[in-house]
Order: sequence, then C-alpha cells, then structure tokens
Amino acid sequence: MLDGAKADETLLEIKNIEVIYNHVILVLKGVSLNVPKGGITALLGGNGAGKTTTLKAISNLLHSERGEITKGHILYRGEKVGNLSPTDLVQKGVIQVMEGRHCFEHLTIEENLMTGAYTRRDGKAAVAEDLEMVYRYFPRLKERRKSQAGYTSGGEQQMCAIGRALMSRPETVLLDEPSMGLAPQLVEEIFGIVKELNEKEGVSFLLAEQNTNVALRFAHYGYILESGRIVMDGPAAELRENPDVKEFYLGVSEEGRKSFRDVRSYRRRKRWLS
Repeated sequence: MLDGAKADETLLEIKNIEVIYNHVILVLKGVSLNVPKGGITALLGGNGAGKTTTLKAISNLLHSERGEITKGHILYRGEKVGNLSPTDLVQKGVIQVMEGRHCFEHLTIEENLMTGAYTRRDGKAAVAEDLEMVYRYFPRLKERRKSQAGYTSGGEQQMCAIGRALMSRPETVLLDEPSMGLAPQLVEEIFGIVKELNEKEGVSFLLAEQNTNVALRFAHYGYILESGRIVMDGPAAELRENPDVKEFYLGVSEEGRKSFRDVRSYRRRKRWLS
C-alpha cells in the first residue's frame, strides 16, 4: 500500500476532460482522476466505457482517430501536456502500452525491446543494463530473445510490449487491457510482475482493465467508468468490499449484472462537478 508521502505526490492529473470523435460523438463526459507517484491506479469498466479513450487522451493519440479533447486539462507534474507529441511525453517519462499486444512481428523479441530505447541518449551501457533488468522480470523473453515476435505466444507478446515500454525508462506507464485474450495463469503472472516493477523499480501505473477482480487485487486505488463518466472511486481494498462493486463487477450477486444508472439509491461521486 502507498505510504502517506507517496500518496500526496500527484504525477498525472486529469481535470474534467471531455472527448469528442468526428466532431459529433461525445465519449468522455467530464472525467477527472489522479495518478500518484509510486502507485498502481486502476481504471475499470466494461467494453465501451471510455477506458482506452482516456489513456489515448493522456498520450495525445486521439487525433489519429479523429478525436479531440474539447474541455478540461491534463497535467503531468503540474504542467499542461495537452499539446505535447507522444514522443515528447515519452521523454517526460510517460509511455502507453497499447491494447492488443502491439509488437513488430518481423523483428525478434530483443530487437523489439531495443526499439523502446530509441529516444534515449544515456549511452549503450545504460541501455544494456536496462535490457538485463527487463530479462530479470521477464525471463521468458530472454529465452525467446532471438525469436521473431510474430511467432511467439500472446502472453510473450504482452510481456514484450511491457518490456519495450520499460526500455524507455518511464516514470509512468499507461497499461491498456493487459489481461485481454490471456489465460488466467498468465494474467496472474503479468499482474504480479507489474506489482514487482511498481514496488522495486518505482514505476507508477495507470491500468485500464475490464477484469475488475484481478485489477483490484493489485491496484492501490480504483476509478470505475460507465458511459464516459466516473461513477465511483476509492481505495482498491474498499472497492473490493463495496456491495455495488461486488454485484455489478465481481459477479457476487445472484441477481446478475446491472448498471449503476439503474440504482436509484446509489450516490454517485460526481468529481467532474467539483
């Protein structure tokens, strides 16, 4: 769990952002959240809730999909970063691992990893040291380092994508749906490595994930998105015990999954109105 000093230091701050696609489709509706230094923050919700759009808004990748932030601000270490390029953000220490395990299929695992160090200017020795660090956390990648990425398993490609991000020496990693399409055992393994990277290397994570059960076991704090709005947030341990979260997202209730919008007594914490 985060100590008080770390919890008080905010790295990434999203303030009341709205995102529109094609000048018409409103996808995010006043989303606000904070990512503290040294923490694992989970952004939870079903398919289409707006999780990936939130990460792309932070990374400034919306324009390639005809999306734009029309209201609000995104700050990193107190500085507005809405006009920075994705490359500039990487140099500031923020990198996104895209949904879908994107690797250069024709390159080997090791060549993929080395592309993550392309923007670094701290010398070959430092890059080689970080490569060995990645192999310590992902020993399977070391075993497959000469294999073409396109011929490796889905789990190995996910590890490669995370390892490539680590090669840029990030302070904050935006990790989009790391469990997608993977067997439960592999999901546990990857989340366990994320936890180790957070605790031992000090990497902060903003984790967008549909698998609420797993995410809340590894995260420190969670936000729940529905239809482009934050409908609930709190420490992960509290969310795990919340009756609404248990019923709607953890499958504990026998009544079946509902929407928060169907619960008349639920008090939404409308952070975007504060």
